[in-house]
Amino acid sequence: MASNFRSYIWDPVLIICQIVLMQCIYYSFLGLWLAGVDSLVQSSRSLDQIFSYEVLGFATMQGRLSMMAFILNSLTCALGLWFFIRRGKQCLDFTVTVHFFHMIGCWIYNSHLPSLSWWLVNVACIALMAVIGEYLCMRTELRAIPVNTGPKSNL
Repeated sequence: MASNFRSYIWDPVLIICQIVLMQCIYYSFLGLWLAGVDSLVQSSRSLDQIFSYEVLGFATMQGRLSMMAFILNSLTCALGLWFFIRRGKQCLDFTVTVHFFHMIGCWIYNSHLPSLSWWLVNVACIALMAVIGEYLCMRTELRAIPVNTGPKSNL
């Protein structure tokens, strides 16, 4: 008899819904973090902050603050992995998928491949999001299962 504990059932509809949900979380919270950064430096909001390669740079204060928003966004997306994906072994898959679709969007928006600073920021964000998401999910998966040791009167 085969055990069904932690069995994985192939459900493409669930996977697609989770991908869409993680993309929504990614862009919603990135927008909120960038709005917070913009309010600190009284900068105007623009789609360039999300999709343009030139915004992410070490030379300007706006570029460094935008990088900080991307890093903070990876932390909030790790919480999204914990709440909605709930499987440690799938965290890296969903993290790379979210950032891959972001790269495609940036590529379409800019019409050329990303700059070095964009790659550095996104690789750091992928690492943070995947590792923290996996840590949170594994902590939940490995939580002790309570066993009732009280008297068994209804045998």
